Amino acid sequence: MSPLRYPILSLVLMLSLFACTARSTEDQVCFKRNCVDVSLAQTHEAREQGLKFVTRLEPNRGMLFIFPKSGQNNFWMKETMIPLDIIWMDYARRIIHIERNVPPCAIDPCPTYGPKKPALYVLEVNANHAQEMGLRLGGELEFKLKD
Repeated sequence: MSPLRYPILSLVLMLSLFACTARSTEDQVCFKRNCVDVSLAQTHEAREQGLKFVTRLEPNRGMLFIFPKSGQNNFWMKETMIPLDIIWMDYARRIIHIERNVPPCAIDPCPTYGPKKPALYVLEVNANHAQEMGLRLGGELEFKLKD
């Protein structure tokens, strides 16, 4: 056996543990094994701002909107610069509506998008990412939030 085998194995193990620890410091929304790191929009101001004026959203990133109570919670794309998938969830974090590849809107009137059922949570991700994650109506998402 090589004398370097155990130090290298130890280093690989430490780096793996560090990567797992670093990853878990982000707020995440997961569907099965597919996770997205999210920024949280929990206040009225943060929900109002959303992803307005964002010119690029990194892969596997998104924004989770958390509302104080369930409701229609319609969205529009005014002043949003990138196409998005928008996913609405009920109180149990079950997907009740998905709008895919919603285009930006620069000129009023901008269309609104939303579910027919009350939603408590909304997730915005890059266009087509919902399909890449395998998201579908009735799917249940898991939130891994720091707080």
